[in-house]
Amino acid sequence: MTTIAYDDFAKVDIRVGTVRAARPLDGARKPAIVLEIDFGPEIGIKKSSAQLTTHYSPESLVGRQVAAVVNFPPRQIGKFMSQVLTLGFPDDGGSVVLIVPDKPVPNGGRLF
Repeated sequence: MTTIAYDDFAKVDIRVGTVRAARPLDGARKPAIVLEIDFGPEIGIKKSSAQLTTHYSPESLVGRQVAAVVNFPPRQIGKFMSQVLTLGFPDDGGSVVLIVPDKPVPNGGRLF
């Protein structure tokens, strides 16, 4: 494991947002869901492609809060441009389990 300075951690902008809409990503090589996430007035609404199909349906994600890195450059995934990186941990089989706050928090709150 490599150690980093707090200043390195502080460069990664991790925010919470609420999923406003979700749908399967058409044409993806690996099954994925497109999320439209509201990060509050400072950041606004961003889109993300996430490989969440093992544990989540698009319908189950609408209204949930998620955490995402909002300051990576956009990433092209097939014909879709992902604007943020939605965060999770792998389960025993390597499928993504979302990390979420255990109580509602304002959209746009920054992880510290």
